[in-house]
Amino acid sequence: MAKRLPSDPPLLPGLTYIRPLGSGGFADVFLYEQDMPRRHVAVKVLPSDVRDADLLRMFNAEADVLAHLSAHPSIVTVYQAGISAEGRPYIVMEYCPGSLSQRYRVERIPVAEVLAIGVKMASALESAHRAGLVHRDVKPSNILVTSFGAPVLADFGISSSLARGKADEVLAMSVPWSAPEVITESTSGTVASEVWGLGATVYSLLAGHSPFERLERGQNTREHLRRRITRATYPRLTRADVPDSLQEVLAKAMSREPQRRHPDALSLGEALRGVQTELGLPQTPLEVATDEWAPTPAAVDFSDAALRGPARTWVEQATVRKAPARVGVAALARDEDADISGRVEPGTRRWAWILGGVAVVAFGVVAGILGALIGSGGL
Repeated sequence: MAKRLPSDPPLLPGLTYIRPLGSGGFADVFLYEQDMPRRHVAVKVLPSDVRDADLLRMFNAEADVLAHLSAHPSIVTVYQAGISAEGRPYIVMEYCPGSLSQRYRVERIPVAEVLAIGVKMASALESAHRAGLVHRDVKPSNILVTSFGAPVLADFGISSSLARGKADEVLAMSVPWSAPEVITESTSGTVASEVWGLGATVYSLLAGHSPFERLERGQNTREHLRRRITRATYPRLTRADVPDSLQEVLAKAMSREPQRRHPDALSLGEALRGVQTELGLPQTPLEVATDEWAPTPAAVDFSDAALRGPARTWVEQATVRKAPARVGVAALARDEDADISGRVEPGTRRWAWILGGVAVVAFGVVAGILGALIGSGGL
């Protein structure tokens, strides 16, 4: 299938387009500068021609899931969402300048750093699971790095509810990091498959490749990987600095039978913290909301495929025609975007009206005098 070309960036109120950041299967991400408060933001937007109900539903769900979870220190933050003037849904998120997408393939990441990342991702997943949500696409490229160097879990576009049945789901997977039961389509995502995905991700960061990837050319097609994963014999890491205890943690997380894995992401995080203690490293905190202070979030409606959010109903463009008078909210919107085309200060605008009025009156007086002179023969 031909790769989809990225769409044009939308015109958005209070945001100035800078450059593209990336393009995925169904959405594009652009870098913008927000006017107030001034900061860089990442804007995820659907192409203008997308009307598929499943994609709209997934897009809405991502915005809602992030709204539930983005206060977590290891989950990317969402700021707002809406609909552009062209009718394109968009989400404004925290801009993360880094990613683990390719770093693990070109760099030998220290064991200590990988353990810390694993614990933080376990915290993020446990928080999602306690909210009744599964991510369904845990992999290195979905771990972004903030401006302060902190890893955060991103891309909840195919997330789902733990309470929904398989028949309700859109099956989506990243094969190299998908559990055997997901590969065989026995489930679209569970806590157990998330434990597998996190184990496979930690393995990849240590190995420099996905767990069942081989070095020989032509041996890593989707079908090759599917067959190896369904057989699921744990391939031991060959790094000398990876202790046996960590090998055992990952082998358990990636067991072929879901019931033999760690029972939840929290347990996997605790196991990784145990390895940190063994290596004399400080334990990374497991940051999970407690029932005593965390409010119960409203359920995410994964069936909602409607265009939601504040819609931008007009787009200011350079023109020589006189703009129609706007009042109320429309006038405020025009002032909000005035910086795009050159802002006129209120005092300057007031004096321009006064001077214009004086000029009109003066012209009328002069014209009247000239007319009188002509009529009397004075000219």
